[in-house]
Order: sequence, then C-alpha cells, then structure tokens
Amino acid sequence: MENTTPAPDSASARSRAEQSWRDREVILPGRGTISVRQVEGPPGAPTLALLHGLGATGRLNWFTAIDTLADHFNLIVVDHRGHGGGIRTSHFRLADCADDVIALADQLDIDSLIAVGYSMGGPIAKLCWSRHRDRIRGLVLCATARHFLPLQTQGIASAFFPGMVLSARLVPNAFRNRIIDAMLDGVPPGDLRDWVRSELSGADPATVMQATRAVVRFTSHDWAANIDVPTAVVITTRDQLVPTRRQYELAAAIPGARVFEVEADHLACVRAVGKFVPALADACRYVAAEIAGRDLASAPN
Repeated sequence: MENTTPAPDSASARSRAEQSWRDREVILPGRGTISVRQVEGPPGAPTLALLHGLGATGRLNWFTAIDTLADHFNLIVVDHRGHGGGIRTSHFRLADCADDVIALADQLDIDSLIAVGYSMGGPIAKLCWSRHRDRIRGLVLCATARHFLPLQTQGIASAFFPGMVLSARLVPNAFRNRIIDAMLDGVPPGDLRDWVRSELSGADPATVMQATRAVVRFTSHDWAANIDVPTAVVITTRDQLVPTRRQYELAAAIPGARVFEVEADHLACVRAVGKFVPALADACRYVAAEIAGRDLASAPN
C-alpha cells in the first residue's frame, strides 16, 4: 500500500491548494460519475492530467505542487476508480482508469494532455498514451517503473489478492480503517490529520485491494521502448517501495527520456516537498518545451 500521508508541516500548502481547487462532478457517458478538480493556469497553457498513486486521492498526492504547477499549466486532478471521488466499480482495471482520463478530457473539451503519473499513476499515464496516442502529447513519470515486482513472481503474489478482496467486501469498515491508520502513522492529531482521514474515507477497500493486484501484475516491459512522446522520469533515489534501479531502467527504456532526480524516498511528494516540487516543475516544463519544439519543427515554412 502506498502511503501518501502529508508531512506535518504541509498544512499551509494544503490550505493554499484547497483555495485553488474547483471541484466538479462530471458524468462520463457509459462509465460513471467522477470528481474532478480543475486549476486554471495561464491562458493557452498546456494541460497536465495529474494521476495519483495507490490508496491515495488526487488531492493528497498533488496538493503540495498545485501552486507551482499552476504558474505554467492548466491542471486537472482526478480520483481513480474506487479512490476518493472516483468511479465506483466492481472490477478495477488500470486500462479503465486511463480511458476515464480521456473520457473526462472529452467532457471538458480538452484536446490534448501531458499525463503526469505518480507510482500507480505511472502505469495509468503510460496506458493513456498507448491507448490514446492522438491525445497524449507527453509524459512525466514519477516514482514508478516498467513493472513493480520481478516478472517471475508476479503470478504468485497476485494469487493472494482474491481472498483479500472478498474479505474487504465482507468487512469494508475494518479494512478501510486499517488502510487509513497505516497512512496516518506519524501524523500528529490536529486539523491536518482530520483532513487526511476525511480524504481517505472515500476509498472503497475492495477496489483498493483490486487495484493493488492490478499494480502487482502490471508490466510495460515489452512496450515502454515504443513511447515516442517527450518524456521525463522523476526518480526518487532513496525509494524503498519502488526500487530506484527499476526507475532508472524505465528511463533507459524510453527513447530520449530525461531523468530528474529527487534525493528522497517514495513519499517525496509530501515529505520532501522542497526537493520534489521543483524537480516535478522542471520535468513538466521540459516536456512542454520539447512538445513546442517538435510542433515548431513540423510547422510548414
């Protein structure tokens, strides 16, 4: 389970970000209703789709970066299926999450996106590109990998999850409380802790268990080399959950991908804000500049 609990000194960033959110419930025809948070950047700026990690919400994963990113980009922040205000489903698929992002862009009249994924959001961002290549202009992949477990052990590990999913359906409150208590470890009582608990309380435990299995089984090992859009890989160099070696392997597999290093662990987005947010902003600006350069090069004289 990914712990994206904010550091205790993140309260002011959370307060500023909440003032920038514009929450909307959007019906995606044939798919369901999704909660989206939009932040407007400069007129004509590219749009970033911010895709969160397992067990979190879009708000928890990205609130520390909103002010900085909104100086240069329009933002849409989604909650994935079974998380927060995401679509409710009986069967979680990463591909469905990717399709939700594009369906949302259709409803918001957004023609193209830069997909920014953190951990589980990385596979979803890559699937956005592989399934909708005409809509994804660039990728920013943070604290993520081509695959999260050794390929030879994926099947063994995923075999345990059906029983956990059933248990989560039978006693959802117990599972939800266990998830929330784990994510709140180290956060002192107060307004910030109460806010985090409120954010996490919207998760469907059975779907989160299904999502965990989907992440364990995911691999882009055979097709990451086909990614042909400008890509930045933000590597958390002290990561114990997604080994740094696998993050570098992801960057090496994508032609022309540029690496941005953050000396922090897997919780960099909330516990190493001073390092992570500048690197993330640099990575997003790099991808946007590469897209603009390609557009200029391909424009008729």
